Amino acid sequence: MGHLKSLFTILFLIAMSSTVTFAGKIPAIIVFGDSSVDAGNNNYIPTVARSNFEPYGRDFVGGKPTGRFCNGKIATDFMSEALGLKPIIPAYLDPSYNISDFATGVTFASAATGYDNATSDVLSVLPLWKQLEYYKEYQTKLKAYQGKDRGTETIESSLYLISIGTNDFLENYFAFPGRSSQYSVSLYQDFLAGIAKEFVKKLHGLGARKISLGGLPPMGCMPLERATNIGTGGECVGRYNDIAVQFNSKLDKMVEKLSKELPGSNLVFSNPYEPFMRIIKNPSSFGFEVVGAACCATGMFEMGYGCQRNNPFTCTNADKYVFWDSFHPTQKTNHIMANALMNSTFPHFL
Repeated sequence: MGHLKSLFTILFLIAMSSTVTFAGKIPAIIVFGDSSVDAGNNNYIPTVARSNFEPYGRDFVGGKPTGRFCNGKIATDFMSEALGLKPIIPAYLDPSYNISDFATGVTFASAATGYDNATSDVLSVLPLWKQLEYYKEYQTKLKAYQGKDRGTETIESSLYLISIGTNDFLENYFAFPGRSSQYSVSLYQDFLAGIAKEFVKKLHGLGARKISLGGLPPMGCMPLERATNIGTGGECVGRYNDIAVQFNSKLDKMVEKLSKELPGSNLVFSNPYEPFMRIIKNPSSFGFEVVGAACCATGMFEMGYGCQRNNPFTCTNADKYVFWDSFHPTQKTNHIMANALMNSTFPHFL
């Protein structure tokens, strides 16, 4: 059994560090979600949920902050590059890009948002319905740029990625009494899954066919949650991880059922929980030295404006850390996760 376990570990690490070749198969990646996939849309709306300042982006091309909640690239950037598209996916609201850039990939995501409109209201960010409105606007621009027929083909052949949900629990449900007084955790999960279902149906109605609905990571293992887990020595918050597993299961079942109802759809549930948990449980196997604290500032509580450029505690080499700030992964972690999810999910779209 020991040899089999070792062999499995080796095979898993190989899968995590390499990707299948998809070049030429998908013309564009269209992204919806939260800070896990926001490339800077929040820079252009009135919100404090921003990261367009140093030290964010210090390992990005040119060493510049972009609005990505990371020291460098986020997972969708690596996915775009692996597909033979551009090395980054730009934010739709960024005026330095135009439809010629967005034709091969665009993100409508907004940091601090969620499925629940009440979540987006917390920090006044783009709700999911607004992201869909921007997507409709994008379709009009795309067809004007590529021509109606080619634009329609791009819309139907593109890969749609949805990464959202963590904020609904950590920023909303467990932070304020509103939703928690209305719903039990299980009923709130059902409420969110219902919103996810309707969103996918609307995307399909607009022409999307290749859709990946992402689940939740082990959110109880974020440094912020570890730091507030008093009396455990900084262990992961098991309850939050359990909730993530339960919600992922509900999304998975919903996707399986919905995929049979939507004609011509190729709908897949993409689960980041297990590959991320493998990194957390075996960080040294992936070259990490620190998993319980983040690189930025003290690594326990800071994110966004809490990550100041001149903080003396900020680490010098983010590649040694699983997390960049108390809520978000480093570029290296994003790269590993992108590879893992591409190997498990993307073959379904070929």
